[in-house]
Amino acid sequence: MASIESLTAREILDSRGNPTLLVEVKLTDGTRGYASVPSGASTGTHEALELRDGDQDRFHGMGVLKAMKNIEERIEPAIQGCPVHDQESIDKHLIELDGTPNKSNLGANAILGVSLAVAYAAAQFNKLPLYRHLGGETARTLPVPMMNILNGGKHADNTIDFQEFMIVPLGAPTYSQALRMCSEIYHTLKKILKSKNLNTNVGDEGGFAPALKSNSEAVELLVSAIESSGYNPGLDCFIALDPASSEFYKKGKYVLEKEGLTLSSEEMVNYYARLVSEYPVVSIEDGMAEDDWDGWKLLCSKIGRNVQLVGDDIYVTQVARLSRGIKEKASNSILIKPNQVGTLTETLKAIDIAKAANWTAVISHRSGETESTYIADLAVAKNTGFIKAGAPCRTERVIKYNRLLQIERELEEHGLYPGMSALYNLGK
Repeated sequence: MASIESLTAREILDSRGNPTLLVEVKLTDGTRGYASVPSGASTGTHEALELRDGDQDRFHGMGVLKAMKNIEERIEPAIQGCPVHDQESIDKHLIELDGTPNKSNLGANAILGVSLAVAYAAAQFNKLPLYRHLGGETARTLPVPMMNILNGGKHADNTIDFQEFMIVPLGAPTYSQALRMCSEIYHTLKKILKSKNLNTNVGDEGGFAPALKSNSEAVELLVSAIESSGYNPGLDCFIALDPASSEFYKKGKYVLEKEGLTLSSEEMVNYYARLVSEYPVVSIEDGMAEDDWDGWKLLCSKIGRNVQLVGDDIYVTQVARLSRGIKEKASNSILIKPNQVGTLTETLKAIDIAKAANWTAVISHRSGETESTYIADLAVAKNTGFIKAGAPCRTERVIKYNRLLQIERELEEHGLYPGMSALYNLGK
């Protein structure tokens, strides 16, 4: 059994041109594992802390030299000699070494970079792909893509209040067919936008970012793109929304500036109920603000039997908040972002707890991404059924979808594309 010999950290750039970490773990037998850390734009206040330098003369304060130093001077001596296969023990040691509730001492970015690099090194040592190393022989489900093809909110400099408008190819027979469907709809949407003299520039996650009049207009454009591509909305392909409502929650009200609306929690719930009744919306992420627990419970009681309600900012991949959500029936799904919590072990535990409660777990990228494909392997390893990795545009997004094509080929007849059965949390 190999053990950890050394750690090395480097400062690289993410997809938005900001610094992030690349971590290398070297084992005693010479095996190496690498991992890079993403960064979010729309972040929840309860997320683990991403450590930045704050030096305004360098990368506008966004440098990660402090996190690098923590890896090489504090983390490396603490885990040198540890067996690489004991992921849980290593992650526990990292958490104890940090000693803070939000990983603000060492930085969640430093801790996650090490945690993921350890997993990759162990997989390399065993000569296994990451999904097989993490999930064993039961890892076989190719996730349904939830593609953000039209951007608003903090992901684009336009005037739509909602942040993401996604297509969800639940009716496809295979993952590769689902990917083809999404690509065709994406390119059809571009043609439609051009025909309307609307902007076809893209946002952080590759989705188009036109200036539109309302959130409903954005949904209608997606429906039109699905139909014009030869598919049936609500049968072949569905729509998912990520309003990122914490961003427009002000003084206890939901302020949709573009539409001139200021809504109470109950009125916001009714707004979503109307959208769901008029369009084939099957999933809503962050429909209510991160601490509006009563609003979440109201939303879930009203439409939770028929719509996947995904908690991101409210749970931030953390077990304590997730457990409260399950107890209070605040939603029926959790978004999984490893950098919100800081270690692979904590991430896997959150997925397991969600699935045990008959909730879905949606594996997600961040708006500031790298060329890493670990979320694709994670989705297959845990058979989660859904993945969010952005539009079929921009290499840092597409590489994750292409990784899933590779896994699909490796699994051959053992692979499973769940389609509608991925929504096992509905109708309960």
